[in-house]
Amino acid sequence: MGSTKSITLDARSECLEYVVDFIETELNAIACPVDTQMQIELAVEELFVNISNYAYKGQPGKVTIYFTHPNKNMVSITLLDNGVPFNPLEQKDPDVFQPLEERNPGGLGIFLVKRTMDDVLYYYDGISNTLTISKAW
Repeated sequence: MGSTKSITLDARSECLEYVVDFIETELNAIACPVDTQMQIELAVEELFVNISNYAYKGQPGKVTIYFTHPNKNMVSITLLDNGVPFNPLEQKDPDVFQPLEERNPGGLGIFLVKRTMDDVLYYYDGISNTLTISKAW
């Protein structure tokens, strides 16, 4: 426990399968419960796709994903990119009770991440966006 593993990939949606494989392998190795594993994988997928689609504004870029297992029943996953600064936690949550045809598109993925993870933290250091999600079981 307390170990950190990482993977660095191009910020392109075509790399999503490598992200999923990495997260799934690490979660399986620590015997994360299936229901929790599905929530974590979905959150990481959403965040990676958002970075791929928006962080570099069509230019090439990288994403590094850090997987940390700080204790027996918890994981933290950090996504780091050098794209455009963007704090998803500052975005207003969509009104999920509003009729679908009246809603603005987008925003549901971040909403899902905030609702399913125990902790979501964002930090920008002037160069890199760092977004960390944590989940215990």
